[in-house]
Amino acid sequence: MHQDRTTARGTRASRGRTQLGPALALIHGGRAPTRAALGARLGVTRATAGAVAAELQALRLIRVDTAPGGGTLGRPSHRLTIDPDGPVALAAQIHPDGFQVALVGLGGRVVAAAGHTLTLPDDPERALAPVARAGARLLRATDRTCVGAGLAVPSAVAEPEGAAVSPLYVGWPTGVRIRDIFAAQVTRAGINGPARAAPACSVANDINLAALAEHRHGAGRDARNLLVVATGHRGVGGALVLDGALYTGSSGLGMEAGHVSVDLRGRPCRCGSHGCLDVETDALSLLDAAGRVPRPGVSVLEQATALLRHEYAMDSAVRDGAGVVMERLGLGLAGLINVLNPDRILLGGLHRDLLAADPGRLRAAVAERSPWGRGSSVPVLGCALDNGSLIGAAELVWQPILDDPGLLDT
Repeated sequence: MHQDRTTARGTRASRGRTQLGPALALIHGGRAPTRAALGARLGVTRATAGAVAAELQALRLIRVDTAPGGGTLGRPSHRLTIDPDGPVALAAQIHPDGFQVALVGLGGRVVAAAGHTLTLPDDPERALAPVARAGARLLRATDRTCVGAGLAVPSAVAEPEGAAVSPLYVGWPTGVRIRDIFAAQVTRAGINGPARAAPACSVANDINLAALAEHRHGAGRDARNLLVVATGHRGVGGALVLDGALYTGSSGLGMEAGHVSVDLRGRPCRCGSHGCLDVETDALSLLDAAGRVPRPGVSVLEQATALLRHEYAMDSAVRDGAGVVMERLGLGLAGLINVLNPDRILLGGLHRDLLAADPGRLRAAVAERSPWGRGSSVPVLGCALDNGSLIGAAELVWQPILDDPGLLDT
């Protein structure tokens, strides 16, 4: 009998350990705010849910609040929250006008951030050195454990090499192994992982990462097939989440939505084609359509955003120019809808501001070009996260921990 009880306890403990990853993923995504909700989601007993929560707390990943937390039956359930003093991922984003770095905890929470506006050198090693040093300063200032480093770049990234393919807007040579260079700079900056070893590093396209973040923590939650199209500091990017997973194609180069042509006689694009969304719906095209000349010393994206936010309602030239860009964007989105049939579209960057300036006008431009009215049935929303690419870069870093929280038990 005693042996049977010991075996039963061992079986429950083993089951609890196997539930650590799924449990952390649920709490990370905000889907298990209480111990009762965690048990229900996992399909385990109250005791097992309690043991799992206690182990995650011991790893300093979550906190278990013993105050009443909202159980619906029987005893009130304990609340489960992310440990605000727990480990963080170092996230960085490169763009043509500079870079940003942030420390991002579980739940997509930005703990600290810093941005730098500068002209990036064409040499990726020299470009990424100050990025890594800025991240190291944040880590020293906050005294946090770093679980790894993730980088968002304005380029497709080929796997498994981690190579930037045609990084058009930062001047790097095509095919450069940017993940290896980033990892070397992170190590050189003295950044260590949980075991005092060099942290794992990940690199991916900035819009792909924004889509991943929106799907987990933003306006894309619960969408099965999510399409994200966004303007960056230069150009336009797209990303697709299918059945909850980021679609990147056979080698990491899928969903280059910015190079969908909407006018074969339009502006020449750096990709070699003409009239791509990349050059017909970006910040520079909006300024041009509104009859404005870009001012030196201020990023084109900032100027175009300010135009929509502060002058759209009172300036007919701005409304007319924005209308031209909306028509082009609507044409491109309708084509993507016809091929992909998403259940939700999110617009980021300048496109989000276009939508906010005149939602009906942009949505009509999409709907009237999609056969059988399919376009009118697809919700078109703005991205909810201002730091989506940074949060997405952190998601790459957190994923191994979400799969196996025991990796931190060193």
